[in-house]
This record gives sequence, C-alpha cells and structure tokens, in this order.
Amino acid sequence: MNKRTVFIVYGIALLAAVAVSVALLNEDQSAHVALASTEQSAPVDAVARLGDQYIEGRELRTLLATLPEAARQQLRDNRPALDEWLRSRLAEKRLLEQANAQGWTSRPEIQEMIRSATEQIVLRTYIDSVSQVPDDYPGEEDLRAVYEANKANWVTPAMFHVSQIFLAIDGRQSLDTLRKQAFELAKRAQDGKTDFAELAAKHSQDRESAQRGGDIGRRHLEQLLPEVRPVLARLEVGAVSEPVQSATGFHILKLTDLQPSRTATLDEVRMQLQTKLRATRQEQIAKAYMEGLVNSVQLSIDGAALSEVLEPAR
Repeated sequence: MNKRTVFIVYGIALLAAVAVSVALLNEDQSAHVALASTEQSAPVDAVARLGDQYIEGRELRTLLATLPEAARQQLRDNRPALDEWLRSRLAEKRLLEQANAQGWTSRPEIQEMIRSATEQIVLRTYIDSVSQVPDDYPGEEDLRAVYEANKANWVTPAMFHVSQIFLAIDGRQSLDTLRKQAFELAKRAQDGKTDFAELAAKHSQDRESAQRGGDIGRRHLEQLLPEVRPVLARLEVGAVSEPVQSATGFHILKLTDLQPSRTATLDEVRMQLQTKLRATRQEQIAKAYMEGLVNSVQLSIDGAALSEVLEPAR
C-alpha cells in the first residue's frame, strides 16, 4: 500500500471518528449513548461484520460521498486499502461499545470535550454559511490583475533531458586510469561514430540508466549534482560533454532535449487562482461579519474580576 493510499485510508478513518462524535452529540442531554443491541441482527445491506458490530452500505456510501472523486475512485480500485479501512472502522465500533459500557461519555471531562467539539462544529459551519462568496467571483479582471502581479510565481524552471555514461570511483582502478578511460569514451561519443546509447549500455556503471542507453530522464538543474549543473547549462542539445568528476565518479553527459524556462499562462493557473481568491474573499467576509457582531454592542471588561481569574490561587 503506497503512502498516498495509507493517507486516504486514515483520512476516511478520521471522517468515521467525526461521524461517531456527531452521533454522540445528537443523543439526549444526559449523553447516554444508545448503541445497537447485541441481540440485534445485522441489516441486509451490511457490507462487513465483526462480532455484533457491522457497517451498513448506507454508512459506507455516506463516507465515500465526502471524499473527492479521485480519492473515491482510488478506494474503489484498491480493495486491500478499502478492506483495511473496514477493519479499522469495525475495531473503532467495538472500542466505542466498550467505552459506553463503562459510562465513559458521562465523565465530566468527556462531557466538556463533547460540548467544546459541538461548539466548534456549530461555529465553523455557521460562519461558512454567512460568508459565502458570490458565484461570479473572481471576475476576469480580478484574475488577470492577480496573475500579472504574481507572474514570477508561475515560472516553470527549464527541464534538461540528460543521458550519461558513469564510471564509478571504487578503488579498483587508479584515479588517473579511470580519468583516461572516461576521456576515451567521451571522445568516441563526441565523434559520432559510435551511438551514445550503445556506449552507455556497454560501459556505464549506473546500471539502471545503462539499461535505457544512459537516459536518466528530465530533470531541473537543481535536481542534478552541483558539479554537472554548469556543464549542462552550457551544453547544446545533442552535444556530449567532456568527463565531469564528482565525488562518486566521472560523468559523460549528453543533452538530448531541453525544455526552456517558461511562464505558465493565465489559463493554466486559472483554477488555482480562482480557488485561492475565493478562499481569501471568504476569510475577509467572515472577519467582517465577526467584527460587525462585536461592534454592534458595547464591550465591557471587568479588570478586577479578570485579574482574579488570571492570578494563581493562593
């Protein structure tokens, strides 16, 4: 399971935990949770069971609906990841049952945490509802103005498509012997009589790239060794360099292609800009709304009472 999948699985688990919390908060004022009876049988559409615990198809569909389409599709396509989430969710349900059996939700500190969580959910969802951004914002003029003002942020660095023949410094040959071999290979590659890929496949000691004729792919200069950067920056497409020595060996480089640095167009960054501008505007609306609530009535602070609270008890 890759890291991204694990992140998604635990993200769903977190959503499940929130769902459980909300369910607890919606119970009666005494906070006694009414869990499913152990005698109650699982519904027909239960997709997973663990003892007397089960996950209904409705619950799974609800949680999946909260995810972005890409994440939802990845879970559909990754059965092991989905199975792992189902296992974790059922374990959570059993844990919740144990906590309820011990009257855990009746503990004062848990009651306070539930109250605080409820308050934050209400505040967050309400402020979201009163700070909605108009559908037509930002307009084209706003987008273009922000794009032009931040144009430097949309620059894509040059991409160098590089192949190499690598001779490693491993102690089996003297440095002079290895250098001489590197210059001989470079000369053969430069005269064009022998194909570079052929030489790399035969002589390069970087076996992974050697299998591809020396091709190490497209890289930004910053992704390459400091010793080879200035050499590649001066190399013309199709040219082969003199051997470049690094701490690990000698590199004979061929620049097979170059994608120059460029600035992304407004259309390419439009969605990113729209999302950022809408989020900023919503924050501004929310802040103005909160300030309006505070400024609509007179604020009074009892300094003496406040000091009494802040001072440590004697």
